[in-house]
Amino acid sequence: MSITPQQPAELKKKPISFSNILLGSALNLCEVTTLGQPLEVIKTTMAANRNLNFLQSVKHIWSRGGVFGFYQGLIPWAWIEASTKGAALLFVSAEAEYQFKRAGLGNFGAGIMGGVSGGVAQAYLTMGFCTCMKTVEITKAKSAVAGAVPQSSWSAFKQIYNKEGIRGINKGVNAVAIRQMTNWGSRFGFSRLVEEGIRNVTGKTNTDEKLTAMEKILASAIGGGLSAWNQPIEVIRVEMQSKKDDPNRPKKLTVGSAFSYIYKTSGIQGLYRGVAPRICLGIWQTVFMVGFGDMARELVGKLTGETPAAKH
Repeated sequence: MSITPQQPAELKKKPISFSNILLGSALNLCEVTTLGQPLEVIKTTMAANRNLNFLQSVKHIWSRGGVFGFYQGLIPWAWIEASTKGAALLFVSAEAEYQFKRAGLGNFGAGIMGGVSGGVAQAYLTMGFCTCMKTVEITKAKSAVAGAVPQSSWSAFKQIYNKEGIRGINKGVNAVAIRQMTNWGSRFGFSRLVEEGIRNVTGKTNTDEKLTAMEKILASAIGGGLSAWNQPIEVIRVEMQSKKDDPNRPKKLTVGSAFSYIYKTSGIQGLYRGVAPRICLGIWQTVFMVGFGDMARELVGKLTGETPAAKH
């Protein structure tokens, strides 16, 4: 009796939902315009000025423009980044996940590799020059001359581009790529582990049983917070892009030389400066994108008849 081997199910690529891309851009813009940018400014200030603690950093930021000091770099750089990085992640991660599955990886491994690939694409396509210019805005010296007009964002951009070209406005992009790659890989992995723990505790062992909104937010928030383990990469990125006057800093920094400089001058603690606001930022992004994202998807589905797929 011969047994006909079962043919594997045909592997299909997930379709890209354009309403999902627009929704993601809108949510990212709202997230960064609320608490996102203030936490980003505090995190970057602490990483660039490693002698300042949290409260001292807040006072320093306030001295640079009051409440508006917490929104340095928001317009246009944070808005450009927020409105484009989601599309880059979605397109590249979907294609990469499909190709890794074709190569034989399972859902979990292909998902992580898709996230890693999407994170790298984000860095080189959209986030490199945006994070660089945000850091320039946050760390550049304010004019000490009374009545002098502060340098605008576009003037700073033109000055760096005319002096250093594409490399100048993408300074630190390799560190951004490492950060995004490890961010998405670890966020995905940690979130899935927490979800599994929640299922065990609540008795939802059947994967068809959906987690509640609060359970999904909790799992993603913990995953986002735990992904801050790579804070040294973030501090290195800030140091490479910083405009803070520091005569002791090597002129041309690489990821390796920046790591050595930070370690020599600030020790292991210096490599983790700004980790607290970064954890808060990760949690806020998660709560906003998961909690409000689910409600927004339902609303879009009612208005358009097309329910955007979740992609956090």
